[in-house]
Amino acid sequence: MNKIRQRFSAQLLEKVRGIRVFFLDVDGVMTDGSLYFDVNGESLKKFNSLDGHGLKLINKAGIVPVIITGRDSLALRSRVKELQLDHVFYGVENKQSVALQCLQDLGLTWSEAAAMGDDWPDLPVLMKVAFAAVPATAHVELLTRADHVCVAAAGMGAVREACDLLLMANGGYSKALNEVLN
Repeated sequence: MNKIRQRFSAQLLEKVRGIRVFFLDVDGVMTDGSLYFDVNGESLKKFNSLDGHGLKLINKAGIVPVIITGRDSLALRSRVKELQLDHVFYGVENKQSVALQCLQDLGLTWSEAAAMGDDWPDLPVLMKVAFAAVPATAHVELLTRADHVCVAAAGMGAVREACDLLLMANGGYSKALNEVLN
């Protein structure tokens, strides 16, 4: 049987060691960034199940996923409820101030934080955290500033890739995989 495993450099794994909170945008990160609206004006979103499972895995491993998004929708609220995420902020214009307040509430610092975004509104948070990841489809300004550009596109497993990296660096990947295999 041919085995394929994700490979992250030792330097990258060291950079994310000790991360305890992961800030995420939604549109262009957890989704492909397309905006769909039904005839009533309600937004529709397509989420990737790999990404959702990655968020569940890091949460179980003690890395807190925090969604900070500029939008709000019933589709997103439904997905968040399904994933059982406790820290979600909708309709946020100043993501950095919300992230800072969240860090204070959790008793953490920027040095224990990672973030994933795709466009300019995410830059202030990405520039403050210890580790910044972006999907392959992020805007060029984020691509050039990120610590890690995911191989996967937004809404197509990029979040899972970042979650796997966080798990590997913090000792949770093998443990979670062994729970499934045993």
